[in-house]
Amino acid sequence: MALLWSKNLEVGVDLIDAQHKKWFEKADQLFEAGKNRKSKEYIIQMFDFLDEYTKTHFKDEEAYMARINYPELDQQKKMHEEFIKKLAELRKDYEVAGANITVILKANQFILDWLTKHISNADKKIGEFARKQNLTE
Repeated sequence: MALLWSKNLEVGVDLIDAQHKKWFEKADQLFEAGKNRKSKEYIIQMFDFLDEYTKTHFKDEEAYMARINYPELDQQKKMHEEFIKKLAELRKDYEVAGANITVILKANQFILDWLTKHISNADKKIGEFARKQNLTE
């Protein structure tokens, strides 16, 4: 269940695409850490990094949307908040359950599903809007 970036997930905004690629890499590293039975502390660090990276990405993406006056910014913010909340729940589940591969698999499935759906259905619209407005960077 590797988390692999593919070209069909490109939004068309360089910063967003670069961050999405890195996000996939980090999520995949979390999965690999669980699969390879890395220490609980290491996996918690991976969750923490993923959480911080996610918050940074959402902040950057939201700033870009605000800069181009993207009309669905508020809906995006709500989706982002929900994802951050769910990621925190998964981290907590992992801590409570101990070094449990099932929690890692669940986390990875959620992350993969959410990223793929969110990028395909919501973030691609940002790129489309920017292109229509001749605002791509």
